[in-house]
Amino acid sequence: MVVIIGTGPLTDNELIRIARHGDDVELDAAAVEAVAATRTAIEALANDPDPHYGISTGFGALATTFIPEDQRAQLQRSLIRSHAAGTGPEVETEVIRGLMAQRLSTLMTGRTGVRPVVVEAYAAVLNAGLTPIVYEYGSLGCSGDLAPLAHCALVLMGEGRARNRHGDAMDSAHALTIAGITPLELREKEGLALINGTDGMTAMLVLAIDDIRHLLRVADIALSISVEGLLATDKVFADDVMTLRPHPGQRAAARNIRALLNESPLVASHAGPEDTRVQDAYSIRCAPQVHGAARDTVDHAERVARHELASAIDNPVVTVDYRVESNGNFHGAPVGYVLDFLAIAIADVASMSERRTDRFLDKTRSYGLPPFLAHEAGVDSGLMIAQYTAAGIVSEMKRLAVPASVDSIPSSAMQEDHVSMGWAAGRKLRRAIDGLSRVLAIEILAASRGAAMRDPKASAATGPIIDLVNAASGGPGPDRFLSPEIDAVVALVQSGQILATAEKTTGTLD
Repeated sequence: MVVIIGTGPLTDNELIRIARHGDDVELDAAAVEAVAATRTAIEALANDPDPHYGISTGFGALATTFIPEDQRAQLQRSLIRSHAAGTGPEVETEVIRGLMAQRLSTLMTGRTGVRPVVVEAYAAVLNAGLTPIVYEYGSLGCSGDLAPLAHCALVLMGEGRARNRHGDAMDSAHALTIAGITPLELREKEGLALINGTDGMTAMLVLAIDDIRHLLRVADIALSISVEGLLATDKVFADDVMTLRPHPGQRAAARNIRALLNESPLVASHAGPEDTRVQDAYSIRCAPQVHGAARDTVDHAERVARHELASAIDNPVVTVDYRVESNGNFHGAPVGYVLDFLAIAIADVASMSERRTDRFLDKTRSYGLPPFLAHEAGVDSGLMIAQYTAAGIVSEMKRLAVPASVDSIPSSAMQEDHVSMGWAAGRKLRRAIDGLSRVLAIEILAASRGAAMRDPKASAATGPIIDLVNAASGGPGPDRFLSPEIDAVVALVQSGQILATAEKTTGTLD
């Protein structure tokens, strides 16, 4: 598959294809011509005796320092080398490819003033499967993701290090030689154009939205199996009840749950007057409200992501009438806010999931199931410590939900005196998403074991999932080495197999 860059804004789906699936890119010929036309405005300013920021001056607090023409190539090299200041663990390949895809899309708008050779080299690096080695720490999210983008630009210059498509690390000069790519000699303005953007945090936002939409449907599945295993009622999920509070996400979650529990023999088995319970606990009864609020948060985040994908972020920027203007569009506040918002939402979804897991393990609240779902309580501990694991993850997710975007540390001699911390918000959200997948897996493990101990059986949609999970984990029985069983269910969740199994019966869930 090939993604055409330059015919319009990069879509979220196109970014995911490039980032996650390794799709190649192709540059639209008309857009490359527009890039070349814009470059003429930069060339004119480069020959102007008056200073112009980023073209014939230094950067940041050094913006008033005029740079002679014979030193400007060195200026661009020095910019990239000095700004490639990251440290810490390596950032994941999918994030870097997503970052590069969005930076290339911005360069192809013709609003940055680079030469066509720059966009051609950027595309060539992506298509060669080369991933610049970028580090966890270094971005304040303003002026954009400077350090991460600088590490990518360094590779275009034949410096720094990169990994090939097989994951082997090597010097960038060697990697470019193997790929047949000529290292770039940057000219006026091009260094700034390569590093002044929110591309890293935007890539993490787009990838997170994709992950969270998947996991919210898994959360509905986990809840549905818990409804069956805990002998709860499905009456509270009725659509006429949901329409009394018409949040779209809430209705979608309830619609999923109804589809999953449709004609469940387990739910029907206790639906008569003999069931003395009036109401289920909040972690069951209020699940559509929490899962739904998270969905509505994702919808808001997606609107922000699409605005950002349609942006041409640089400073200075070349306007459509070829003025070169300084601006603040690189500030990451819009993206940072929603990255933080998503971390809050999924922490709450995980918290509710862990509470349902705990109900399965407490004989006073599980309605006839053995303590901790143990085979022989006392001798066996069952899933006691699986709940500890879930609780530990939820506690960590609550810490990760503390907003990064409310912080700001001035930089560049107080010229850049307010920053977004959007990159940090993206990094912690990725950890939180991994945590949510594990908490949901533990609930599904407990619920599947509990439901298997019941009679009659589960619904047509949840029954195959219960069988799948118990086959992968070993199901009810004496204590075994528990960690591999948890990881087996985590793999079923993260791979999409849980969701795919459900949708064979329900059709596509919302």
